[in-house]
Amino acid sequence: MPADEDKYPTESGRRRFVKGVVGSATLASVGTGAAAALGTATSSSGAGGGITQYVAIENIDGPAPRGMPIVPLTIEGDELKGVWPEVKETTEGGKTVQVAETEIGGVTYSSQWFQYCGVQTYPGVRPGEEQDNFLRASSGDTYGWMSDIDAGDKLTVDMFDDYEEWGNGIGKSGLGKPAMATWRSKDVEPQSTMPVQVLRSTKIEELAAENEFMAAATEDGFMAWLDKCTHFCCVPGFKAYEGSAKFGGEDRVYCQCHQSVYNPFQPVEKSFVALPRPEE
Repeated sequence: MPADEDKYPTESGRRRFVKGVVGSATLASVGTGAAAALGTATSSSGAGGGITQYVAIENIDGPAPRGMPIVPLTIEGDELKGVWPEVKETTEGGKTVQVAETEIGGVTYSSQWFQYCGVQTYPGVRPGEEQDNFLRASSGDTYGWMSDIDAGDKLTVDMFDDYEEWGNGIGKSGLGKPAMATWRSKDVEPQSTMPVQVLRSTKIEELAAENEFMAAATEDGFMAWLDKCTHFCCVPGFKAYEGSAKFGGEDRVYCQCHQSVYNPFQPVEKSFVALPRPEE
């Protein structure tokens, strides 16, 4: 299949994101027809799944087949909170199941955005799972500034006050301040927590001024994405890892497992075959 054959045609009228970029279709090496067949097959073995369109931070290098899905967020008081789609019921294969889906910034936002890399089995991705949706600090020492924050603490706006000049000796300073977090994972076993990266940057403020989806999915320069590399499900990081400069990733989101690089300031619309959740 030619490289551009699975892209949306110009005349489709689909909203273009930054610089007119529109996402490619499906999983790596899976054509549209094959993906449709796979979507049908997987949907019958669980709840949800199938071909899903979503908005991602763009994959710009390395073996990852596509970008990582953006998590829309809001600020409640001074606490950062991920937005979960509206939960409703529908009929699939003669069964009534819950789905989580709503429109944000002209895009259909669905819980299926996150159904890959095993996340489809996590409690937090179930549409009706009771979670408060706050973004909470994760454990680990990826960023030194988080050492005084306990794992599980809610991330707050004031933690990012120095975002316009923050730096950690990797790449350029002043591009934004990142944090490692979890989402919809309170009181969930560690192996089933949903890893999220949060970033506050003036570049995100600029994106929100020119992009309908980003205006609706970000606030005060904050954005978030599910931090599961679409290659082998590793956990990348923005300006997080020594050696990333060798692969052009020092000012981007870099996955040290296999050198995939993502640009958080380049949202693109993509599609892939979301894996079904286990039977509910």
